[in-house]
Amino acid sequence: MSQHTLSVLVENTPGVLARVSGLFMRRGFNIDSLAVGPTEHPEISRMTIVVNVDELPLEQVTKQLNKLVNVLKIVELDSSAAVERELLLIKVKTDATTRGQVLETVQLFRAKVVDVATDAVTIEATGDPGKLAAMLRVLEPFGIREIAQSGRVAIGRGGRSITDRSLRSVPGGSSQAG
Repeated sequence: MSQHTLSVLVENTPGVLARVSGLFMRRGFNIDSLAVGPTEHPEISRMTIVVNVDELPLEQVTKQLNKLVNVLKIVELDSSAAVERELLLIKVKTDATTRGQVLETVQLFRAKVVDVATDAVTIEATGDPGKLAAMLRVLEPFGIREIAQSGRVAIGRGGRSITDRSLRSVPGGSSQAG
């Protein structure tokens, strides 16, 4: 099995997330990461879905996703041709002797401290999954008290947009299939 990142454009209507995630559930696939948000067109949302699955079953799911009425376009993003980011909030145990080392780590990874208490610091970090995993490994010996992590968001590199000339007509929009 290999990891695949899908960028799925959908109509911004109630129930779309449930229908899309339900399709993965019915096929027995675990979604590793899911992030949903509006695009530059208010009537369209982008879902970034990361799954570990073989190529053939992914192709079958993609075909079934395309049949859903609210799905406008699906693109599999190759990590070498996309910018991928996640947001990570980490609460790390600190005291007077370890606080300096934790703050050095924060600077090293170009993260920032967003909350300081006498016994902990909360750090905000954004980056690709590899950078965030490396930061967690470095902070682990200090004692990680809590983690909150967003789903991965991704967008293709370069000037092309998957919303350009590629969408079916959507309510309130003037896009067309291409």
